[in-house]
Amino acid sequence: MESLAARMASTTMMMSRGIRLNGAVFRWRDASSVQNVRTLYVTAKLERDLYWNDKYEKGEDQFKKILIANRGEIACRVMSTCKRLGIKTVAIHSDVDSNAKFVRMADEAFCVGPAPTSQSYLKMDAILDVIRQTGAEAVHPGYGFLSENMEFARRLAEIGVVFIGPTSKSIKAMGDKIESKRVAMGAKVNMIPGYDGEVKDEEEAVRVAKDIGYPVMIKASAGGGGKGLRIAWNDKEARNGFRLSKSEAASSFGDDRMLIEKYIDNPRHIEMQVLCDQHGNALYLNERECSIQRRNQKVIEEAPSTFIDPATRKSMGEQAVALAKSVGYTSAGTVEFLVDSKRKFYFLEMNTRLQVEHPITECITGIDIVHQMIRAAKGHKLLHQQSDVIINGWSFECRVYAEDPYKAFGLPSIGRLSRYIEPTHIPFVRCDSGITEGSDISIYYDPLICKLVTYGQTRNEALDTMAKALDSYVIRGVTHNIPLLRDVITEKRFVKGDISTKYLPETYPDGFKGKALSMPQEQCLMAIACCVHAKEDLRNMSFMNEDGKLVELVKPTRWTLHASLKKDVFPVDVHLNNENNFVVNIGDEHLVIANNFTLASPVINALVNGKSEIFQLISRKVGHISMQYLGTLFEVQVLEDRMAEVWNFMPAKIIADTSAMVIAPMPGLVKSLAVKVGDQVAEGQEVLVLEAMKMQNSLTAGKQGKIKQVNVKQGETVSSDDILVELE
Repeated sequence: MESLAARMASTTMMMSRGIRLNGAVFRWRDASSVQNVRTLYVTAKLERDLYWNDKYEKGEDQFKKILIANRGEIACRVMSTCKRLGIKTVAIHSDVDSNAKFVRMADEAFCVGPAPTSQSYLKMDAILDVIRQTGAEAVHPGYGFLSENMEFARRLAEIGVVFIGPTSKSIKAMGDKIESKRVAMGAKVNMIPGYDGEVKDEEEAVRVAKDIGYPVMIKASAGGGGKGLRIAWNDKEARNGFRLSKSEAASSFGDDRMLIEKYIDNPRHIEMQVLCDQHGNALYLNERECSIQRRNQKVIEEAPSTFIDPATRKSMGEQAVALAKSVGYTSAGTVEFLVDSKRKFYFLEMNTRLQVEHPITECITGIDIVHQMIRAAKGHKLLHQQSDVIINGWSFECRVYAEDPYKAFGLPSIGRLSRYIEPTHIPFVRCDSGITEGSDISIYYDPLICKLVTYGQTRNEALDTMAKALDSYVIRGVTHNIPLLRDVITEKRFVKGDISTKYLPETYPDGFKGKALSMPQEQCLMAIACCVHAKEDLRNMSFMNEDGKLVELVKPTRWTLHASLKKDVFPVDVHLNNENNFVVNIGDEHLVIANNFTLASPVINALVNGKSEIFQLISRKVGHISMQYLGTLFEVQVLEDRMAEVWNFMPAKIIADTSAMVIAPMPGLVKSLAVKVGDQVAEGQEVLVLEAMKMQNSLTAGKQGKIKQVNVKQGETVSSDDILVELE
């Protein structure tokens, strides 16, 4: 028996010097050895053998070719392990994904249909044809799409192709939330009170909800990822929630069966990673805290949880393993629990697939979960004992989405990534992404850009690294949720670990408004903007004449400016001294800023009074400089004396009245229309349903009135901020 890390060390040209931190090895590497090293690199300067605790038998048999029935970052993630093991990979893709990163990464790639998932990634016949053409021996389904589809697993078995996941029997038992509750009760797992059966229609949903007692959770039996799920606090919400969730489930999973159970108010969402083989062995790889959510979808995860003590961890893990064994589980899976304030935990569901947030478990255990899934599917035994699974440090994952965090904590955004730089130069940072500069974020798929993962010896170390990584992450061309992520990870409650699934609405009761800067932070930001103005002025003093000779005019060393961030205008004096430092006086602040950055770089690593501060230069216009600071985008007005004198005479921008309009909050597809011209509507009445990234959103009238104009039709695609319906 030999660890994968040991094998890599013996077969690659690694530099010998390094340090060991709680069992994890960190080594410096030189550029000449990169091509020979078969391990997962996460930084350019400092490398961690992420899979230092991964075990396998030397020379054991393995698959020669695996098809990945998925797209995006998870396809790239599976391929990275396959390439490390020398296994050839096959990608399937839709026509709009033909130039995607995962397609270029695969050894072979085949188009299976147009963009809609029902015509491509969910099209079993087309995928099976590719398997036959390529001779793939196994299929890894990733997460979502067909990953929990027992029919797909069954059809693969019929043609002798291995499904890298559990058996169709296990998928049926655990993937079906109605059946899984019955199985869990038999395995003596702690249960949430609920209705033991399928709910057929809206009226039955109301009756069942009343019997259980509000609030209730209405969710799809085959659901996952927050889709097909609603919370209802009364009869009206039960009817609407059932209708929307049922339609959403049919669209996302091809299965619209619904169930209802008691909603535990203000819980934590904590899950257990399990790993099983075909020989009756099963382990739990400790817990992940997944309580930071919006619309029942996870946003930030960490491992381990600050809330779980060793006794609770052991009990949760043992129940998770007992549940897995009761259905003959043979792969990686996740058992999700709701945990109340007294550490009582209740079974929520089991995801019979690789979980989105698996990287943070890999970081603290050193186990390559994808590798172990492949080994188990090949019939090999797990070589770990439960005592081998330790908690080594702390890890966080921030899901970086193409979303507008100022709209309901994140409504989807689409566009092309005009500039994209991941912060992988920072030690102890891992980016699991499926996009590159130039990639398109479309309405057809999940708007995930990247799973940004950091790790450290302590929770605070991992958080500090995450803050630096978010500050340095360059994303242009789409709206993204980094402002929200960056604010959360430094918020007092979160830093203390005082969280629940209600964290976001409780912390931001009026919605997320961006980072609230202190006065010193505001003045620091304005000072940097003034330095940018000064550097641009200096650059304009140097140019090439028609003979190609450098011409330099007399360069200024002092600037008298006026800066404002909100309404208050500050006089600013900027002086470039002999030590090549900008000395800035603004308000009561005297700041010395090193002239060590260039306007060509999107990231400014500034030294302000000797302290490191990270800014991003977004855009520069006459009198306006847009900068990202502490995650949030700010526009700083910087004016010279002569411009400041006339600025007050500029007319104020007129704000349009939109109360009589229903405006698209995101790009999407009009799923249904509930009104026509001439209809009377009440305030809050639904006028249409907009589907975006497989989620259905009910849009309502902002006031009582008569429908004047309907600008869209059912099935039509709309852009963000389009006017859909107008009232008189």
